Amino acid sequence: MTDIVILGAGPAGVLAALRSAELGAKTVLVASGEFGGMATNDGPVPVRTLAHAAHLIREARQLSEYGITTSEPVLDYSRLLARVSEVVNDVRVHSSLRRQIDTQGVTLHEHAGTARFIDQHTIETERGLRIQGDRFIICTGGISRQLPIPGFELTSTHSDAWALKSVPPSMIVIGSGATGVQVASIFNSFGTHIQLFEPGPRIVHTEDEDVSAALATAFRAAGIVVHENFGTIESFEKAPSGVRINYLRDGDRNSVDATMAVVATGWVANTARLNLAAVGVELDGRGFVNADKYLQTSVPDIFAAGDITGRTMIVPQALQDGFVAATNAVQGLTLPLEEHVSPIGSFTDPEYAQVGLTEAKARTSHDVVTALVHFDATTRSIIDGRKVGFCKLIADRQTCRILGCHVIGERAVEITQVAAMAIAAGMRVDELAQIPLSFPTYAGILPVVAASAARQLNLTLNWQTHQVEGNWR
Repeated sequence: MTDIVILGAGPAGVLAALRSAELGAKTVLVASGEFGGMATNDGPVPVRTLAHAAHLIREARQLSEYGITTSEPVLDYSRLLARVSEVVNDVRVHSSLRRQIDTQGVTLHEHAGTARFIDQHTIETERGLRIQGDRFIICTGGISRQLPIPGFELTSTHSDAWALKSVPPSMIVIGSGATGVQVASIFNSFGTHIQLFEPGPRIVHTEDEDVSAALATAFRAAGIVVHENFGTIESFEKAPSGVRINYLRDGDRNSVDATMAVVATGWVANTARLNLAAVGVELDGRGFVNADKYLQTSVPDIFAAGDITGRTMIVPQALQDGFVAATNAVQGLTLPLEEHVSPIGSFTDPEYAQVGLTEAKARTSHDVVTALVHFDATTRSIIDGRKVGFCKLIADRQTCRILGCHVIGERAVEITQVAAMAIAAGMRVDELAQIPLSFPTYAGILPVVAASAARQLNLTLNWQTHQVEGNWR
């Protein structure tokens, strides 16, 4: 019998397999499809590839500003999809994690189909694979949420959008979380007329309010029609152009037609076919697997990691989950899950990213100061003609430590990685302000905004790196 059986070969499952094997356990990793899971095959990797293509189109249209004459860029979507496939395959084959799986002696079963529990120590897959194990770690991730609305079968998911054979003339996107706004932004760059529907008062509602407002403004300036507080969807139906959404707002019935409608209203746990109830694995009120701080489920020999637990559903946390779950599955309950600094960002145009607390959240438990520097006041963004956006820093007035950083604009995701390290290190704003980062860079905005916060706190700066920029606010 195998010591540890891991279901799902995304980030959580792969890390769990590596950790389990490292600890000496006989380990089997079962993938329903390709190695890498959603992250590699249907998530960040293909999304970032398409976003890069959108970025290149935008760059090409800027060439004339720098004296470079060229024709208007034309997108060959079939060639772009071929490039996406090349990238995904390259990542899948040459991933350092894949090499480690092979060298650590993990038995990998790819394309096994969906697995289901026969009993607490046995699973069987659609392809007839039957495996017994002492302990299991469930890492089967999440799937797009289905809406109980008439005509929902006429809609598409983000996966369908990536698999199109040509760029649609028009698209309705329902839901403005990270997935929805990336779909909207990417296809808008490709020339699709986008209408973005958000039932709440602001798009990307988990972001700082200033970032949400700035992204909505940028989207509208780019031609995206943003419907906030749009009301309630009554139905979807076929239309001459493709699909029609019928919705009720303030008592008035409205409809919009488009070539396709993409629903991106969040993720639910991918548990429906695992037969968890039969073996006693409990779900929480949202339908995610209920796991404790050791990532042990209600069944002592079954653990869970990654998106299926409903925690922060991003790759770094999935990797952490996999490590913790495997450690506890092999060694006993010795390693509790701890909260870490978790930067989050999306590859829209413009990019946005965050780490730490939003201003609203920080004000509930701290006396805070905020500082904000616009991209039109920093050298690198001016050089590159990317003057839309800002960097916002939130600090505790008493300790002067950084509580949060929120960025919208060019390289926002990369800037926030640097801020995450500063927060993880427990840095004060005056300490960040005095780090002489290279000039001119996008990350160089961080000492500038930190110096602004330090001035509000009456802190003395011995080396004022912000003076290099010569202009800060």
